[in-house]
Amino acid sequence: MAGTIDQAKMKFSKIVNSRSYTRFNQSQNPDGESSRVEVKLSVEGEEEEEMDGTEQGHVQRDAYMRSSHSRPLNKWRTLVCVGVVLAVFCMGLLIGYCVHRKSESPSCSSLDNVQPTQKDQDVQPIYDVSVPSMDWSDLVKLLNDKLSSKAIEDNLSVYSQRDRNAGSSVDNKLGDNIHDIFTKLNMEPWVDEHYVKLQHPNSAKPNKVRFGSEEIGSPRGFLAYSETGEKEGRVVYANYGELADLQTLQDGEYNVNLNGSVVLMRAGKISMAQKVMNAAQMGAVAALIYPDPADYTTSEEYELYGHVHLGSGDPYTPGFPSFNHTQFPPAKSSGLPGILAQTITTAMASKIFAKMGGNDVPDHFKGRLSSYKLGSETDKVAVSVNNNLVDTKIHNVFGVIKGYVDPDRYVVIGAQRDSLSWGYAKSAVGTSLLLELARVFTELKKDGFKPKRSIVFASWTAGDFGNVGVTEWLEGYWSSLDRKAFTYISLDGVVTGVGSFRASASPLLHTLLQDTLKKVKTSVSGSSFLQSYGDLSSVLTPMQMDDAAYPFLAFSGIPSVSFSFVSSQATADYEFFGTDKDDKNKLNLVTGGRVVELSLLAAQVAGQMALRLVHDHILKLDITKYSSVINKQVHAIIAGVNILKDDKVDKIESLSTEWLNEAKGSFSRAAASLAIDIKHSDLNDLETCRILNNRIMKVEHNLLSPYISLRDVPFRHIFFGNGWQTAKDLEKYLKDVHEKKASFDIDQVLNKFALFTWNIQGCANDLAGDIWDLDNEM
Repeated sequence: MAGTIDQAKMKFSKIVNSRSYTRFNQSQNPDGESSRVEVKLSVEGEEEEEMDGTEQGHVQRDAYMRSSHSRPLNKWRTLVCVGVVLAVFCMGLLIGYCVHRKSESPSCSSLDNVQPTQKDQDVQPIYDVSVPSMDWSDLVKLLNDKLSSKAIEDNLSVYSQRDRNAGSSVDNKLGDNIHDIFTKLNMEPWVDEHYVKLQHPNSAKPNKVRFGSEEIGSPRGFLAYSETGEKEGRVVYANYGELADLQTLQDGEYNVNLNGSVVLMRAGKISMAQKVMNAAQMGAVAALIYPDPADYTTSEEYELYGHVHLGSGDPYTPGFPSFNHTQFPPAKSSGLPGILAQTITTAMASKIFAKMGGNDVPDHFKGRLSSYKLGSETDKVAVSVNNNLVDTKIHNVFGVIKGYVDPDRYVVIGAQRDSLSWGYAKSAVGTSLLLELARVFTELKKDGFKPKRSIVFASWTAGDFGNVGVTEWLEGYWSSLDRKAFTYISLDGVVTGVGSFRASASPLLHTLLQDTLKKVKTSVSGSSFLQSYGDLSSVLTPMQMDDAAYPFLAFSGIPSVSFSFVSSQATADYEFFGTDKDDKNKLNLVTGGRVVELSLLAAQVAGQMALRLVHDHILKLDITKYSSVINKQVHAIIAGVNILKDDKVDKIESLSTEWLNEAKGSFSRAAASLAIDIKHSDLNDLETCRILNNRIMKVEHNLLSPYISLRDVPFRHIFFGNGWQTAKDLEKYLKDVHEKKASFDIDQVLNKFALFTWNIQGCANDLAGDIWDLDNEM
């Protein structure tokens, strides 16, 4: 008996005194839901002890049998002692398990139910966080050290191939190549396919321009989504085609009727789609766009490429994705201008100007050609556009580095890979950096970095047709991305010059961008970006619709950022964008041969922003910046109302701005309250951090107007969108009434005021947190 008890005590002591650990394995069922949690308790020397235990079991069993024959009266005493020892052992094991589980997570509830209920299935698993993430300063240094100029240069030679039109064999091959790279990096790549309508020139029937009976030329460049056919009309020169330019022609001394005309415009200032839409709204039947030597500084001839869709995505499936299985009735985006549109070369434009009569143009209309005229009634130009609309299969490619705490929350880093021309600055540089950052982030993970949230790397296609690949993905997976993707970082066009810096971003990202630019050093002076280029306000510009980050912000309500190194003398975009001259030589020319060096700095900016967003407990999205945006916009609207009250506009007295002012205050109080909650919270509590981050992530989404049709007005953001729901539209309407350009409609204004007010109040309510914390002072 004594031998049996001693052996039991020895084994119990060995188990209790050895260092134990708990391993949790959460497996997935075929539907992707958590199916079970396996709990395995093990100790040092586990395999050896299992073997020893087997041998000891035989000894114990033999000793017990001998003892039962020789000393039958002690049998029950032996059993009682062994039972006590085993009971103590089990109790110690249970206590050790609970203590260890508590140290791994602030909540033990995830293990209370091995088989999750429907409610539990919505809660994502919390992965192993027992090993802390790397120190921030060490992590940044490691990121910068791992970025390789040689790797970027090698990538540039691969992804700057000619003829990589969306859906072409070259584009598809490059996409497959990126998929293979993501596979080798163990990034679990996947492909997103869409069937979209893309427009290309008809090689058998080229587009043409004639002045009277004389042929001006057949340009190689083209504008996708132009109407097809032939139209003839009076040719009128309209400078850049901005609304102010067209109004100058129609008003005052010029009094030009644009109805039925062919409008000739120079490229620049605004997008080609905006130019053509402006002309269409004035009644024009066709639009011609050329590069003026005043804006294109080299003497070479340019062929211009672009599109005329004033929107993004496939214009024939507005508001919904172009999947192969979708069966929707035929539809067209309201952003299609419905007129002929064609680009021409500088030489072709010179021929037209040489034949034009009419009045001299205003001084600010003049470029650097020898002659500029507005055109006379008899100057007739015919435009023939024969483009083909082709159903095309395209595919975006993705890879992911999953987070350890909140894998279902992710930052997306993306770049366009297609191009209608060389597209060296437009897409080759961005794609090269995308792959370099994917490689570096994978190596950081191997070296011990444990991102709290996931990072998705995306290679888009059909970007030159109006962010088609990006938008179709957002349309197709909007419900899945909603409140999960919390930031988009665009790598398109990040190097277009040297000497200055420019960025566009959601206000939520302004502080992060500023902090990043303070840390990234320029290679020449060794000073930070902001020291070299000025404060953040001096480098920020409004985000344009052609920006790949724009659909994320204005369509999906996901904070986004794009940036670029630009020439210090530049007052407009890189002049070679959308031309057949966007090649390696031209980019080296404007950067002084520093393309790779600047690309490396751009990778540091994007990489450090992404790292910060997945490293910290609380997301680096500064909601207080939106307080400033809301205050400024509300004050402008209230000022517009007060002006109309001074004008004694009929029924204006019935319009109160009190509720709008209260909604503004509600948001400011909710933002301040969240800052206090963060300050007084235990940020080592994972569930607390997740709740706080959820409140932050809802802000941008809640600034999408819920009162309009996604199909009719896809860019629903009330501050950065496009449509009647925007604050800018309301402000402009009040201004037009004051300037007698519009009549005052009290019902229309009351409706806009109510919806705008409740959009802000709803955002404030969600930001405040739980229903019992809401501000009900309205």
